[in-house]
Amino acid sequence: MTPTVVTGLGVVAPTGLGVRAYWDATRSGKSGIARITRFAPEQYPARLAGQIPGFVAEAHLPSRLLPQTDRMTRLALVAADWALADAGIEPRDLPEFDMGVITASFAGGFEFGQGELASLWAKGSQYVTAYQSFAWFYAVNSGQISIRHGMKGPSGVVVSDQAGGLDAVAQARRQIRKGTALVVSGAVDATICPWGWVALQTSNRLSTSDEPALAYRPFDEGADGHVPGEGGAILILESGPAAKARGARIYGEIAGYAATFDPPPGSGRPSALRKAVELALADAGVAPQDVDVVFADAAGQPDLDRTEAEALVAVFGPRGVPVTAPKTMTGRLYSGGGPLDLAAAFLAIEEGLIPPTVHVDPRPELGLDLVVATPRTAEVRTALVIARGQGGFNSAMVVRAPQP
Repeated sequence: MTPTVVTGLGVVAPTGLGVRAYWDATRSGKSGIARITRFAPEQYPARLAGQIPGFVAEAHLPSRLLPQTDRMTRLALVAADWALADAGIEPRDLPEFDMGVITASFAGGFEFGQGELASLWAKGSQYVTAYQSFAWFYAVNSGQISIRHGMKGPSGVVVSDQAGGLDAVAQARRQIRKGTALVVSGAVDATICPWGWVALQTSNRLSTSDEPALAYRPFDEGADGHVPGEGGAILILESGPAAKARGARIYGEIAGYAATFDPPPGSGRPSALRKAVELALADAGVAPQDVDVVFADAAGQPDLDRTEAEALVAVFGPRGVPVTAPKTMTGRLYSGGGPLDLAAAFLAIEEGLIPPTVHVDPRPELGLDLVVATPRTAEVRTALVIARGQGGFNSAMVVRAPQP
């Protein structure tokens, strides 16, 4: 089977804009979680988030795009521009039907839709009806990237909760294997607007702590929820032979993937997360002992953390593999979280360094070798990335170093 490789990364995260800024902050344990400043959060139980500082859309995008887009899509467009530049790709030089775009979305066009409704309401209540249709907003990142770069190959969007970003990359790999030359994939999300924030409060999964260092502590005795964040990563996928033929720098390979669904609550059957991990390893053709690090989902809720730890111990053995969750520095980026962890995994492979899980004192009874406080130097050739969504959707992806 022709390998699918990653040749470009574009990162927009609360800890940094661009690959180098993000990785420098991540490897040093710098957190981007703080009190929300984009709107007044006092009336909400949860008031902390991972916000992206210093992003000025006008500095990166033409003015004609600004009225058509919200913050999420502007971030995605810029991340795609950076990923293409990182890969050394000039889209105008490639056949338009040889390039596709497949992204994922959780927040959709919440902020854009909210702004449009506010504009209508300002004209009078008769302009706003009870019927609100925002389904098309979920496709806006894929659509805007496709239009901006003239990409007419296989395109789509995965509408999902917190695991959709990995599924989008998996779908992109399928298209590369079918013969598409290049696919722009990944996810960028932005839920930090009043409408999105109200929707998140209903999940009962957010930490209500006002102390950033205490708010998101997966695998910790004090875990009481997670902190949302905005951003994500866009990746450029190509076939291995084609990338080598053009002399591209290759970060690594998307080697294996699997997804499972948990059984219904109360069924008495175990979570299917372990199965997803085992299937992803089998798809990659690697054994558990070949995995050098796991980038955990790290839900920040005791029951979900325990389930994930049990799955990892069952596959790798007690303390059998280093585990990390750099999302404790960014917050959970929902569909953008999986692709951002993929970017971190490739950068860990490149440098030989496992980033830390900050502010966490791991529960020893979970049996995890959690990398905390400071980064760990290690030879990283193969990494496993896990993402889970609300309702029991499990995603697991294996990436590895470039092959000779």
